[in-house]
Amino acid sequence: MGAALDIWPSVSAASHVAGACAGITVAISVWGQRHRYMGAGWAIITALGMTALWCLTVAVEGELSLIGQAMMGLRNLAYLLAIYRMFATDGRHTSLAQVGPVVAALALVDILVPAVQFVEQRLVPAHAGGQGLYQINIMLAMLGVVGSLVLVHNLYASASNSARHFLRWPALALAAVWVFELNLYTVAYLGHHWPYELAALHGVLDVSFAGILALGALRGREPFRLMPSRRVTFQSFSLLVIGAYFVAMVGIAQWLSYAGGDYARWLEFGFVIAGTVAAALLLPSPRLRGWLKVMLAKHFFQHRYDYREEWLRFARTIGRASAEAAPLFERAVQAMADITDSPSGLLLMPDEQGELVLAARWQWPTADVPARALDLAAANFLAAHDHIISFDAIRGAETGLKGEGTVIPQWLREESRAWAMVPLRHFDRLVGAIILARPPHSRQLDWEDFDLLRVVGQQIATHLAEQQSQQALADAARFDDFHRRIAFVMHDIKNLASQFSLLARNAERHAENPAFRADMLVTLRNSADKLNHLVQRLSRYGSGSLDKVEPVELGALAKGLAETFRARHNVQIIERDPCTVAGQRHAIEQVLTHLVQNGIDASDTDQPVFVSIVADGLYCRIEVVDSGHGMSPDFVRTRLFKPFDSSKQGGFGIGAYEARELVRAMHGRLDVESREGIGTRFIIRLPLHSAAEILKTIDSAHDSEGKVA
Repeated sequence: MGAALDIWPSVSAASHVAGACAGITVAISVWGQRHRYMGAGWAIITALGMTALWCLTVAVEGELSLIGQAMMGLRNLAYLLAIYRMFATDGRHTSLAQVGPVVAALALVDILVPAVQFVEQRLVPAHAGGQGLYQINIMLAMLGVVGSLVLVHNLYASASNSARHFLRWPALALAAVWVFELNLYTVAYLGHHWPYELAALHGVLDVSFAGILALGALRGREPFRLMPSRRVTFQSFSLLVIGAYFVAMVGIAQWLSYAGGDYARWLEFGFVIAGTVAAALLLPSPRLRGWLKVMLAKHFFQHRYDYREEWLRFARTIGRASAEAAPLFERAVQAMADITDSPSGLLLMPDEQGELVLAARWQWPTADVPARALDLAAANFLAAHDHIISFDAIRGAETGLKGEGTVIPQWLREESRAWAMVPLRHFDRLVGAIILARPPHSRQLDWEDFDLLRVVGQQIATHLAEQQSQQALADAARFDDFHRRIAFVMHDIKNLASQFSLLARNAERHAENPAFRADMLVTLRNSADKLNHLVQRLSRYGSGSLDKVEPVELGALAKGLAETFRARHNVQIIERDPCTVAGQRHAIEQVLTHLVQNGIDASDTDQPVFVSIVADGLYCRIEVVDSGHGMSPDFVRTRLFKPFDSSKQGGFGIGAYEARELVRAMHGRLDVESREGIGTRFIIRLPLHSAAEILKTIDSAHDSEGKVA
């Protein structure tokens, strides 16, 4: 064992001699290439020279000798000078005020390390070899190494793209040396003695340090590129934080063991337990991680976002089309929310009138969104300005607003979680808008957020517009199928026409025959019934207008309808104002029958369906309310009023479409509000008969203005 231990001084001397040779050789070689490092070339050459001088001193005098510690301090000062010069070449020594004080503080630490040893060996030799000064010396060295690692990380991570091509190699070389020394000092502190075996290999690291710098100085050769991603940087920074926390824990616990007296063990272990519990509670916290990301992006990076990583994640989210994936509208919200770390979001899309309504929710079930989320004025503002809205700015009434404060509705102002709204524009057409919830670590939106969210919004708008185009093509295909079916109907009409022609020819010859006349009457009656029934069905899908408009008293009509359904289900008229509308009795009865039947189908047998009739200005409002299973916003928007799309077994999917078209034909409007698991409310607005002429005059005036424009 003794012979094995005697080998380490020789290993140390050999490795440090090799380090000195490598340092001098590379310094001479880099001298001719110093222009590659702009204004930092001479500082890097100085660092190489001081490394070689320190290696030579260690080989002759030993690493723990006073002159060896002094030379190591000078070497570290040369390293700090090189880092500062590299900051200066990128212009950041003037823009980052933190660099100068940090370099000065680290230089002071590097001076204190040999100073403490000088005090120990020359001024108080009686305490030489004591654990107290030894621990202080090692702690100071560890502090200097940790600070230097943070500084070299900041040097590279916040560098401009043009500067990184010459910074990557010096940054890698310095990081390699300081990572080794961090481990060396940690082992020395925890073991309470100097690890001669590990320290003997320090010269090998100095050879690597010189070799990495030589590799960076070669012209036209870049076999290795150091381009750490933000994820790796964040994890590396987390490791540094954990390391600093560990060093602080050990240092404070050691201090308590000296200062605590009789209660030293209680204080020491109590502090360790309290610190461990605090770390276990705080480190997994999403809020703490969010704060760390914001702090890193603000102080360690030139840009907040890693655009490559964000775009890849966006493509994965929006392009996920498996059976288990969420619908496209929800994926669109998630893809944008992931960028800002927002926990939830809403998607609003325009309806037929151009007003924005809720189309999808992503992890935001508590948001109370009205049926008309944004009116036409807000939609026109978003379409015209392509402006990302910060709700905090609106609530704070900040200056610099572009008019969004006048169009944002009250429900969004009162929704405290609403943080930002991003318009989705495709070829200057508003496809929708996404409302993002406030992230765990809230912050003010800046230019980088606006630029990225605007580009992502345009990309999402392209996906949604493409989906709408595909849906339109699918609808066209369904109508094409419907037209083919009409061909069969025309075939039936042709058969009826042939029967009438044959009957007319036979009547010329057998008109006097009583049996023929009786059979002819039966045939005429059956054919007429068939034809009338067919014409009645086909007349529902016309030009969108009714031939005859008459006054219809809705109270009596609704009462009769409730009596019709009462045998099958409990239908209650809860409010019945006297309302006479301008419409067609048969069409109104058909619309109400369909909506009440839908409510019955969606409700349990013991859940009533309510009908109310209320006068509302120039209109009469009819509401059909059930407490059934309800419908999702996606179903209401994309399927409820789409013909030939039914959720019922064997259904034709044309009832809701027909009801809405009939209401429109009577110059009315049909809206729906539904929540899954709660129920559905259909709202019909029909013009009062007494106001029909007024509304017709208003519509004519609007049409005239449109033609003039």
